[in-house]
Amino acid sequence: MNRVSNKNRDLVYTLKNRCRVCYTCVRECPAKAIKIINGQAEVLNERCIVCGNCTKVCSQGAKVFLNTVDYVYSLLKNGNKNIAIVAPSFPAEFEEISNYKIFVSMVRAIGFDVVSEVAFGADLVAKKYRELIDQRNDKCFISSDCPAVVSYIEHYHPALVKDLAPIASPMVTMSRVMKKKYGDDVNIIFIGPCVAKKSETDEVDEMITFTELRDIFEQKEITQKTVQASEFDPPLGGKGAIFPVSRGLLQTAGVTDDVFDGNIIVAEGRNNFQEAIKEFEDGLLRSQHLELLSCDGCIMGPGMSSKGKHYTRRILVNNYVQKKINSLKETKWQKYIDEYIDIDLSAKFEAKRKILKFPDLNEIQKVLESMGKKDPKDHLNCGACGYESCEDHATAIVQGLAENEMCLPFTIEKLHNSVNELAITNNKLTSIQQALKQSEKMASMGQLSAGIAHELNNPLGVVVMYANILLDESAKDSQVYKDLKLIVDQTNRCKKIVGGLLNFARKNQVNYSKINIIKLAEQCTEAVIIPKNIDIHIDSSELNDSFAMLDHEQMTQVITNIIKNAVDAMPKGGKIEIKMKENKENAIFSIKDSGIGIDPEALDKIFEPFYTTKGIGVGTGLGLATAYGIVKMHKGKITVYSNNDSEKGTTGTEFKISIPRFT
Repeated sequence: MNRVSNKNRDLVYTLKNRCRVCYTCVRECPAKAIKIINGQAEVLNERCIVCGNCTKVCSQGAKVFLNTVDYVYSLLKNGNKNIAIVAPSFPAEFEEISNYKIFVSMVRAIGFDVVSEVAFGADLVAKKYRELIDQRNDKCFISSDCPAVVSYIEHYHPALVKDLAPIASPMVTMSRVMKKKYGDDVNIIFIGPCVAKKSETDEVDEMITFTELRDIFEQKEITQKTVQASEFDPPLGGKGAIFPVSRGLLQTAGVTDDVFDGNIIVAEGRNNFQEAIKEFEDGLLRSQHLELLSCDGCIMGPGMSSKGKHYTRRILVNNYVQKKINSLKETKWQKYIDEYIDIDLSAKFEAKRKILKFPDLNEIQKVLESMGKKDPKDHLNCGACGYESCEDHATAIVQGLAENEMCLPFTIEKLHNSVNELAITNNKLTSIQQALKQSEKMASMGQLSAGIAHELNNPLGVVVMYANILLDESAKDSQVYKDLKLIVDQTNRCKKIVGGLLNFARKNQVNYSKINIIKLAEQCTEAVIIPKNIDIHIDSSELNDSFAMLDHEQMTQVITNIIKNAVDAMPKGGKIEIKMKENKENAIFSIKDSGIGIDPEALDKIFEPFYTTKGIGVGTGLGLATAYGIVKMHKGKITVYSNNDSEKGTTGTEFKISIPRFT
């Protein structure tokens, strides 16, 4: 199977169907190599240092690393000698295997010709590290055995590359030992807890994690019962087996980090190793060597099973090392050390500089303001977005790594605004639906009214005509004359009702003319008898242009009908206010009274023909129906608002008429 170089592979990626956008991976990524795109957290592999933090903290399993088991299977079949070099943290992973020799045989059963331990490489590295510290008292170094830390320095603190200890990692050292012993035509596969090892070097042909090793055991049905115990192939490791726990390098090298005597600072974990590097770069720790690990010891690497406990794993490794040291044949071990002491342990590092350009402060401020953070007091710095501060988040947005919606307070406020807008829209929709229902109802009644008016108009005309003929032929002092006079009066009343029905049904024509609406209002008030206990006021202060194209006679009928109703609603007196406004398209009349108001159940019926709240014989119920029809003929709109709440002392009715100013 062909594959690209170890150093050029995309090792960590997102399973998009699992990502729930919790921003935990953003928060835990020391390189800020997570980009939020359309609500999905994607790994920027050109920035990723392969520390594996995101794969450890993602509760949904959306962040995963490249599975290289198939590559290993391919190597095992290519005819070369197959060598497995196992990281010394294996006792922390395989707790259920009490005899490490059984574990060795299980690895061997996969198809490896040689199974050796990286602990021996750690012994050589520790010895070299001790020599480096003893010989260079004037210079302090940063340990270089953690590939994630090395990558972080190369990319984001390139000025410190020269301060990395120029020593190969235990894995690379052991691969060089194996090639010296068995030649170059071998396949070397590293097995360990670290994902970053997959991209560290091309000197190792492939790397699999302990979790991938478990998968292989399961696939091949390899168990403790299917193998016989066997020892690691030499050279065997010594104290280097303690390397994966905290201060393992120092203990193996015999270097103290005692607060009084030592000059070593140990920093493990995402926050700690970054802070140590920053202070070292700032010159605050120049007299101190740094031992750095991106994880809390290799025993907590991302290639380990997720449920293991830190201190339990530490004890497992300690117990293994104690048994190993007690059974170690030191003379034989020293012989191997002497044999490989001259092996090349050098390492070179490269300044790759992946630092993003810091954006202009004005751009950052614009982003902050777009999220409602106009003042420093608005910066909550809650960390919900995955960034330590609001300013860091805004910076990431400008750099194209983040989105506004990652800010939880901003998103909640936006959601509240959306809910409010939705409620307003829903209210408007309800109002429109009610208006539409009312309009349909009025249209149906208009058709019915038009039909009734048409059928009554002709026979009613005949009755009126002959009643008037008979009236003219009768003696004025006779009873017949009085009876005929009553018939004529009532038929004329019926004719007015039919006329009102026709107006409501909008069958009449509108005779438009240019009308001064202020004068129109004044004439309407003069046409109605206003009792002395009622104060009527016309307000045209908000009217700039007092002219509109209207049917003078019909609009007079509308306004006078409403004024008459207002007068009838205030038997004990009150106030009528006629207010005129305008907008670009409409002339607006508002006729408001302080009368008894209209009951809510009556509001939906007041424009219906023959509906009246007045007593029998007092009103025909056609006044407002006629007004409705006339306004519709003018292509306008008439609405009513009323408050009838005696307990609160609020009463009154307001009619609003909106008419297009020009046809």
